[in-house]
Amino acid sequence: MKIRAILVDDEPHALDVLVNYLQNFNEIEIVALCPNAIHAFQVLQQNKVDLMFLDIKMPGLTGTDLLRSLKNPPKVIFTTAYQDYAIEGFDLNAIDYLLKPIPLDRFLRAMDKVFTVFEVTNRQVSLIEKASVSTKDVFLYLKVDRKMVKVNVNEIFWIESLRDYIKVVLKDRALISKQKISLLEELLPEDDFIRIHRSFIVSIPKIEGYHSHAVDISGKELPIGRNYKADCQRRLKLVY
Repeated sequence: MKIRAILVDDEPHALDVLVNYLQNFNEIEIVALCPNAIHAFQVLQQNKVDLMFLDIKMPGLTGTDLLRSLKNPPKVIFTTAYQDYAIEGFDLNAIDYLLKPIPLDRFLRAMDKVFTVFEVTNRQVSLIEKASVSTKDVFLYLKVDRKMVKVNVNEIFWIESLRDYIKVVLKDRALISKQKISLLEELLPEDDFIRIHRSFIVSIPKIEGYHSHAVDISGKELPIGRNYKADCQRRLKLVY
């Protein structure tokens, strides 16, 4: 069974995150990406939609107002940066309520609820496999040369931004994938990775040494950007 879904959010980056999460669920068919509630309303009038990922606070018409305007609304997962709307969201019979930025493990729990509601069995979750909360059990699938490559996040040393591409550096190889570094930043376990520069995310356990302007990792010195020094100081206990 295919669950036909639309994604509604006025932030392009938020839509990118959802698309990246959903693209490897074979059971989900993305019907449309909607930058506002009015566009979503038009799509819903013309298409059969089973599931809607819906932002709440949007210009013009809010997500909750859109939902109330529909005679036969699809099932809904709210996605928002504002916790204050949670009670209202559940009053509207939402399947789940996700706070941005949405961690991948939290998104997977929401998808479990979706599959339960739609009685989907034998589902495949190919974006990530989690046997436990441990980082060593977390895998990402990166698109490399037209195929999906499985990467254990525990093997990642650092990620480097190359404009619209990223380089993921492992112990014995490097993978190039067409993806924004900011998107990958949201997929990685935040306790184990840190953004040190607009162009670099590093694995904290792999750091061999550091000072106020750079970290040493796998024999390479990577710069700490000015806008990231405060976070690095807090998390790495940098001494200035």
